[in-house]
Amino acid sequence: METVQTSRLFFRRKPVPVDALAPSHRGEARTAFVFLLPWLLGLIFLTALPMVGSFVLSFSHYDLLSPPQWIGLENYERLLAHDPRYLKSLEVTTTYVLVSVPLSIAMALVIAVTLSQQTPTANLFRGIFYLPSLLGGSVAVGVLWRQIFGGNGLVNMMLGGLGFQTTSWIGDPRYALSTLIILHIWQFGAPMVIFLAGVRQIPKEIVDASIMDGASPVQRFFRITLPLLSPLILFNLVMQTINAFQAFVPAFVISDGTGGPIDSTLFYTLYLYVEGFRNFRMGYAMAMAWVLLAIIAVFTAISFYASRFWVHYES
Repeated sequence: METVQTSRLFFRRKPVPVDALAPSHRGEARTAFVFLLPWLLGLIFLTALPMVGSFVLSFSHYDLLSPPQWIGLENYERLLAHDPRYLKSLEVTTTYVLVSVPLSIAMALVIAVTLSQQTPTANLFRGIFYLPSLLGGSVAVGVLWRQIFGGNGLVNMMLGGLGFQTTSWIGDPRYALSTLIILHIWQFGAPMVIFLAGVRQIPKEIVDASIMDGASPVQRFFRITLPLLSPLILFNLVMQTINAFQAFVPAFVISDGTGGPIDSTLFYTLYLYVEGFRNFRMGYAMAMAWVLLAIIAVFTAISFYASRFWVHYES
């Protein structure tokens, strides 16, 4: 009985006011706030306020030289109904995402499983396969890619030596987008490292038990490795999709900023850049940016909704 009464008195105690905290605790709180202050200022002035400003300006005509003029939904109406180049850029970018992202993730997964074995040269090959991810988004690699797939590039030299008919891969609208897809697949190093960490975390007891039961390597891959790596596949899928929708440098460098030939490499972000900084229709470009945000949000939501059917968590 005494214990019950004591517990009741304990739970009836009023919360301790902030002013009653020990001076050392208040000092720690102030110190934490001081260290967080640069991040908070960056969040407010470099992210939140510019986002609010761009959203407001997306409803206006703004050419960077004169004050913005409010035009309501005219920018969004023009995007969806009166701008064929915008629809073309959306088609090109969607094709790029739907083709390059699954292939890049599949390549990263296969290489990660292959390099998960501890061999004397495993670390060397891991570094070699990861290197393109560090260089793939640079202007220098874009210029190199244009030279490789150009009319007199390395690819045509090899094909010509084998007797095949050659073409300018980046100058032919049938193949120009394919060269950019190959470039994206080549940059599979980042998801490969994530998959490699996941493969190393698979319990060895499960693998050993499957081997004793007579499971082949292919069966172990589809019955053990894939289900246990499904959360990482979802993570890489979401991140790679977001990055692919925001791709800009490869198309800008390879097409000289035009999106050619015949708009076959007119990425969404490239057309946004052209409208905002070349045609000085910044309000229109901001409307494009917010539509892109909505598109990425929809793709992300679909990925998370579909994940309940194929992602397996430990719980």
